[in-house]
Amino acid sequence: MAIALSLTACTKPPDDVIHFGLASHPANLDPRYATDATSARINRLLYQRLVDFDEYTRPVPALATWDVLTPHHYRFTLKSGRNTFHDGQPLTAGDVAATYRFILDPANASPHRSALQLIERIEVIDRDTLDFHIERPDPLFPGYLVIGIVPAAAIADAHPLQQEPLGSGTFRFHTWPEPGRLQLMRQSDGQVVEFLRVGNPTVRVLKLLRGEIDLLQNDLSAEMLNYLGQQEDISVGYRPGSNFSYLGFNLQDPQTGRLEIRKAVAHAINRQAIIDHLLGGNARNAAALLPPTHWAGNPALVPVEHDLVRARQLLAQAGFSRDDPLKLQYKTSTDPLRIRIATVIQQQLADIGIEMTLSSYDWGTFYGDIKAGRFQMYSLAWVGIKTPDIFRYAFHSRSLPPEGANRGRLADARVDALIEAAENARTLEQQADNYRAVQARLLEQLPYVPLWYENHFVAARNTVTGYRLASDGNYDGLRFIKRVQ
Repeated sequence: MAIALSLTACTKPPDDVIHFGLASHPANLDPRYATDATSARINRLLYQRLVDFDEYTRPVPALATWDVLTPHHYRFTLKSGRNTFHDGQPLTAGDVAATYRFILDPANASPHRSALQLIERIEVIDRDTLDFHIERPDPLFPGYLVIGIVPAAAIADAHPLQQEPLGSGTFRFHTWPEPGRLQLMRQSDGQVVEFLRVGNPTVRVLKLLRGEIDLLQNDLSAEMLNYLGQQEDISVGYRPGSNFSYLGFNLQDPQTGRLEIRKAVAHAINRQAIIDHLLGGNARNAAALLPPTHWAGNPALVPVEHDLVRARQLLAQAGFSRDDPLKLQYKTSTDPLRIRIATVIQQQLADIGIEMTLSSYDWGTFYGDIKAGRFQMYSLAWVGIKTPDIFRYAFHSRSLPPEGANRGRLADARVDALIEAAENARTLEQQADNYRAVQARLLEQLPYVPLWYENHFVAARNTVTGYRLASDGNYDGLRFIKRVQ
């Protein structure tokens, strides 16, 4: 890497386009289907939502305000002066209803349906007003309505939104000449931002240094980030993050479906060593999906202890030994940092006698395998989580893909009951108590091994300014970025 980075004497003259380097391209720009982090972040720029969140993860009005008419009946009123769709058509309550009715139709197999199934019906009152009737009271309900609104006409015409998005956000679709090069145009001033996929982080850094990329966010090793921080024409900024990294298991597998094996793996992993040496200290140890500072987080939980003696005891109880070792398969993406982390985990598991085979795949293949359950172990991260309805989506036994993201196929009656109790609670405090119990139960059963919450960082050339890092890693800062004259 040092040799490669030394060969960057010349730089590309700036053009009118601001180039944003990405590790992976967006998989789907239709918000009714998008689930990967890159798509979700870009879709925030393209589409408006009824509701958003403040810095304390509390629901706040975005496209609409709301009134609670009864615990089962919410009325949403679209704000006056709102943006039109990018084709000039007005955004009305009918478009909102069409978007959510599409998601709720099981024939459409939207992955967001499971989180919205409490909606009984949607009534359009007039072009600015619509009512949501829900089957049970839920104080968090407004916080579920964060899907980008698409035009009813586009739904009726089966417009290919996944490749030709049509929203009403601060950016509009400009062009997508090839899979790794997406251009959006800022509505306010016509500034074009190009999202350029450069999978190899060394090449991504080289392009930043040469001026072929103006900024990049996350997905770099600590060594590369430290190197960039030493460059006069590069600025590096940090912000504590809430993105949750984890090691997932297939609970239908004969080996990883056994609790003692999952516990042995959890005790074998030295998270702090990985944080210190591979992440440069830019992460915090995790015990649960929600950070302890979240209003539904559980600060009483303690991360699984690194304990090789206990790990070996658990393996022996499971019937494995040095002469008859446990063999596991681990899948990850081709991102070099994720491969390095996986390689360290492979060595840490070898220290207790587990022979782990590591396989890396391009993002599309890897993510497809995870959703289809073709794995024993894998590593991923949940990004931008705001509301604890994530627990139904990721862990309820009725949320198996494509209905949800219970990719490990967890079927735990206690988890289901606690999730349902939280959903039926009348107050936020009652909900929080149940969700804290959910997280405690998950730490006992370990469908995931909680790893860490990674900090966010941005590295930008001094030829651009104004980008603001978000605590959840979104790209909203592109609303303010500009090129220095």
